[in-house]
Amino acid sequence: MIGDQDLSLPQLDGTGSFEMETDGPVVAKTAADLEQMFDVPVTVSAVLGHSHMPVGDVMRLAPGAVLELDRRVGEAIDIFVNDRLVARGEVVLVDEKLGVTMTEIIKGDR
Repeated sequence: MIGDQDLSLPQLDGTGSFEMETDGPVVAKTAADLEQMFDVPVTVSAVLGHSHMPVGDVMRLAPGAVLELDRRVGEAIDIFVNDRLVARGEVVLVDEKLGVTMTEIIKGDR
């Protein structure tokens, strides 16, 4: 809320439409009304795991080297948007390309 204006976020209904909570009549909007947001750049990262090693060991890595990560096979990966954890998911293979399926959305503390 800013001053006496309520600036609450729209409530999505799963159909691509949303409604704003206002004191006046409810006006249905569509995803096209958010078109100005479609070009906002974000950085998306999928983290499979971490490993700590000295720089000298990193310099000696060769193609085909295997790094041990702090996660097990099949364990969920972390998905970050702009360095903020937003979901967990699984690595999938789609048309011989790697992808990520989100299996859990992480609710923020904001």
